Amino acid sequence: MEFCPTCGMLLQYELPHMERPARFFCPTCPYVCHMETKVKIKRKHRLVKKEIDPIISKDEELENAPETVAECPSCGNDKAAFHQRQTRSADEPMTTYYTCKKCRHVWKED
Repeated sequence: MEFCPTCGMLLQYELPHMERPARFFCPTCPYVCHMETKVKIKRKHRLVKKEIDPIISKDEELENAPETVAECPSCGNDKAAFHQRQTRSADEPMTTYYTCKKCRHVWKED
């Protein structure tokens, strides 16, 4: 990648035409850089997504979450952690998600 020394914009490449050599030019100002030698242009760019380690594990998140009395539909346990999210428009109430402290089953209450 080449940048314009005048304004800092990314230079664009233009193929040779008639007698004019190949060149880099700035799309915003009159800067032009004529190419004396051939340039190999690569257009493939592969971005590799790195895996990110969680700051808080799921177990730590469940231990630190607020707790309430709610019956688990899966195992019948009466203790559950909960969190709330706005899943619909702002004038609608928030959705509460419960996670059973015993079997880790997750259910929601709209």
